[in-house]
Amino acid sequence: MGPTLPPLAAQLAWLLLLALPVACVAWTVTHEEIFREPREWCRRRCDRARGLLERKFFYLFTCEYCFSHWVALAFVALFRFRLLVPDWRGYVAGFFALVWVANLYVSVFAWLRQELKHETLEAKRDEIELEEQENGAVPEGRGEGTG
Repeated sequence: MGPTLPPLAAQLAWLLLLALPVACVAWTVTHEEIFREPREWCRRRCDRARGLLERKFFYLFTCEYCFSHWVALAFVALFRFRLLVPDWRGYVAGFFALVWVANLYVSVFAWLRQELKHETLEAKRDEIELEEQENGAVPEGRGEGTG
């Protein structure tokens, strides 16, 4: 008898948990300050590349979606993660499911960061308006008789 798979609930738990580090690595390499210089170098190489393969290779390090495929491939190999079927098809299904869930996590994270940035800017604006009101200054464009 061939290899067996854990119960479906365990496979789904592995999928949801393995997608977290895949998303984390993909986001960190393609967005965070610690990898800014290598990412900018790859972006320049991509922009200046003469050939299609060279351009696409360097683009991989600037796009979280593209890079997540390589990270997911490494995690599938490292953990021998299979989904639904115990043969090679399970690796393929696991790979694409891992990419999809990881990118779902990345999208949610990006949206949350954007919302937080928006709320921070709104709070700063409100704080400035409050300080202007307390000091008796009228914010520009809001005085009576303007317009």
